[in-house]
Amino acid sequence: MSSKAFSFFRQHRAYGALFIRFAIGVFIIYGVQDNVFSWSRMLEFRDFLEAREVPYPLFAAHVSVYVQFICGILLLLGGAVRIVGILLIVNFTAAILIAHLGQSFPEYYPAAQLIAVGFYFMFNGAGPVSIDAYLKHRRLKSIDRTLPVNA
Repeated sequence: MSSKAFSFFRQHRAYGALFIRFAIGVFIIYGVQDNVFSWSRMLEFRDFLEAREVPYPLFAAHVSVYVQFICGILLLLGGAVRIVGILLIVNFTAAILIAHLGQSFPEYYPAAQLIAVGFYFMFNGAGPVSIDAYLKHRRLKSIDRTLPVNA
């Protein structure tokens, strides 16, 4: 295929992060919204963690659920995305160790995929359509206004 066919996409490759952010953000929010909005579901998660001998299971359930929920929102907005990447790596590594050891590949793959996505965001950031890019642009404009110019 001609190299011209994909030149637009090569020139705008940074926008690819937007699509990954939206897909993962929606997926994560959907996955934990029942725990966020239903106390009984949160208690079920606590019981699940308790059965696996996780220390302080109710606290651990809250941390895991709210980290995921907040990370999902931040991904949709494109805010603090490199930090979100680190949190995804930590949370889903714990998920594999706590819940997925001994499972088949299709059963643990979503958690493994979220670890890989965490690394992507840690290395690449949010992309140009994001709060992160807006704040960086604003910060650079502010620095430009404060630098003295020799005439």
